[in-house]
Amino acid sequence: MARGERVVTMAVSVAQHDEHAREVEEDRILRVWTPILLRTILIVAVLVLATGLVLTLTIQPDYYMERYRQAQLGNLYGRENLRNFLPSIMAGQPHAVLTLGLFILTLVPLARVVFCFILFLRVRDYAFVGFTLYVLLGLIIGIVLGRVG
Repeated sequence: MARGERVVTMAVSVAQHDEHAREVEEDRILRVWTPILLRTILIVAVLVLATGLVLTLTIQPDYYMERYRQAQLGNLYGRENLRNFLPSIMAGQPHAVLTLGLFILTLVPLARVVFCFILFLRVRDYAFVGFTLYVLLGLIIGIVLGRVG
């Protein structure tokens, strides 16, 4: 084998090694960081929900029973204003804290789909990009319709 052929062969080998290293790194990101991200969001959601339950039991123990009675009588008031949501959380209102916990819990599947969408874009696997985009749009439309409807 001539010296020039060895240099070309080595350059091709280095390029293949770099491509393989990139694939291994992306696989590591998918297998290691995705569960860490999802577990972190889930733990935060559980902590916020537990805080909301403790606040409900200590501050407004009859809140849900009263809402149930009002619903039976047909006197249930409409939706709460989103503008008042953050001040309600800061004031420690149990219903607002529980709502925040449920919102964070909703982020778990959404974060998973967004993470996979970005990963498939990087890998240039366009079939899976299309699938995850379809699921992502379905989730976003569901969230929007849940807010509107």
